Amino acid sequence: MTTPEAKDVRSFARPQVARVTHVDLDLTADFDAKIMRGSAAMDVLAAPGASEIVLDTLGLDITKVTDGAGRELPWVLGNEDKELGAPLTVQLKGAKRIVVEYASKPGARSLQWLPPSLTAGKQKPYLFSQGQAINNRSWIPTQDSPGIRQTWTARIVVPDGLTAVMSGEKLTPKGEPTTDGKRAFRFRMDHPVPPYLIAIGVGDLAFRELGPRTGVYTEPSMMDRAASELVDTEKMVKAAEGLYGPYRWGRYDLLVLPPSFPLGGMENPTLTFLTPTFITGDGANVSLVAHELAHSWSGNLVTNATWPDGWLNEGFTTYFENRIMEALYGAPRARIEADLSWDGMQADIKEEGGPQADATKLYGQPGGQLEYFKGATFLRTIETIVGRERWDAYLRSYFDRHAFQPQTTAGFLADIRANLIKGDKGLEAKLELDKWAYAAGLPSNAVHIKSEALARVDEQTAAFVKGGPASAIKASAWTTQEWLRFLNNLPRQLSTAQLDDLDRTFKLSDSTNSYVRSAWLELAIANRYEPALPSLEAFLKSVGRGLFIRPLYAGLMRQGDWGQPIARKMLAEAKSSYHPTIVAGLERIVNGS
Repeated sequence: MTTPEAKDVRSFARPQVARVTHVDLDLTADFDAKIMRGSAAMDVLAAPGASEIVLDTLGLDITKVTDGAGRELPWVLGNEDKELGAPLTVQLKGAKRIVVEYASKPGARSLQWLPPSLTAGKQKPYLFSQGQAINNRSWIPTQDSPGIRQTWTARIVVPDGLTAVMSGEKLTPKGEPTTDGKRAFRFRMDHPVPPYLIAIGVGDLAFRELGPRTGVYTEPSMMDRAASELVDTEKMVKAAEGLYGPYRWGRYDLLVLPPSFPLGGMENPTLTFLTPTFITGDGANVSLVAHELAHSWSGNLVTNATWPDGWLNEGFTTYFENRIMEALYGAPRARIEADLSWDGMQADIKEEGGPQADATKLYGQPGGQLEYFKGATFLRTIETIVGRERWDAYLRSYFDRHAFQPQTTAGFLADIRANLIKGDKGLEAKLELDKWAYAAGLPSNAVHIKSEALARVDEQTAAFVKGGPASAIKASAWTTQEWLRFLNNLPRQLSTAQLDDLDRTFKLSDSTNSYVRSAWLELAIANRYEPALPSLEAFLKSVGRGLFIRPLYAGLMRQGDWGQPIARKMLAEAKSSYHPTIVAGLERIVNGS
């Protein structure tokens, strides 16, 4: 973390001067006030002569800072930046441990407090966090940078009748009674992790084992469906280990959250967070689980040093996910998903302004799906050129060499040159590493995996577009992925009769598969197809996953006088059920800012 490209411009921390190595949290979840209140005690590693340490905060109410012996330390909170928060500068006075007493604010960007009405059980409230990328500073004052890895412990006090879970070893699975009638849960993470991976969930939670080291938490009424969908989880862990080495985090459990969870999944160590929208009853979307599991190597074990290096997480993981799916479910399914990723990449390149646009570069563009798709295509291209056996051996050694460490794009390129290319100038020229990492668009050697099954879908798509009836489409055995290929490849302008035919034949407006329904609703919006509006309204009010709802709001806004009033009305009525980060993004879409 001493090279220029390792400097994190999204953190106020100065780790070369003083850095946090460990955090002990002691917090109470106040559901009435919607705040976390308590203390964060941090071990500090300071350079010789360092007089202060700088932490990241976002909207925190700081009441006191002391050293480990309880002596008060001078501190100052700097000016607030809307996105980054404010630096908390503490005078160390020789201290190697500091304790910050504080409370989060209602509306903290990482936390969503759900009333009982927005849960499956409808009886008890719910709390969950979403830390990536720089949201955890809204409930934990620490150096919130992915390159500043920290171990941690936590004591979390919650109302009696609720269960707390976190992304670490569970020391008190059932909690301990407190003197004021609440329950305290304790957790520990002995491996150093980036701060964004400290995560919490609190609610009416049950647990069911899936295998010797795997299990699922969710609300009791959701358990049967969730556990059934996750039945192959233990097999996934074994398949991943067979590819790239041992799983190093102990248990691999999953928390299936209420539908307002803003992401598909979040790879929090030992406890992946999942949206319930992946549950379709047929296991069609378990690639989401494979993706979050793969992060246990790419992302959690070896982490992007800064957010412009984010493709080292998401690109590696999307590639690894596809290899897990191939190992478990066969090459044809893996080809389907790789082919769809290629579609997504091409659509994203077009949306970003074409192959010459800076936003299509891998390095330096934090966020966005290109990190996933282009990054995976990069690694798949290397595999094709050097051969799978040689590539797998390299990747496994790469994870071993850099385990529990941050990594930069430049660091990865240096590693692959030293340990795979080894001075072979011909191979260096074939791989075009620098073009992939730093140039816009796609290098000419990009490998496109094509699916025979999707090619058959394309034939039926063409027949329908030419005027064929929906009843002629042989879709009875289609997977989610085949439906997505069909719906996403239909022209954005269809006749009302064609849309009526599709909906009447396949009941798309009533689909319980969120992937299919959202793709259908995107098509309906593009055609101002009003019979789908009741389905759209119900969907936007029941699902908070950004992947599904952002395109729907954006599509409505593109429809001018017809769609914009609908978008504003829907957001006003539904935003109380969305995560704060989703609300902020949707307001930018709807307000044009």
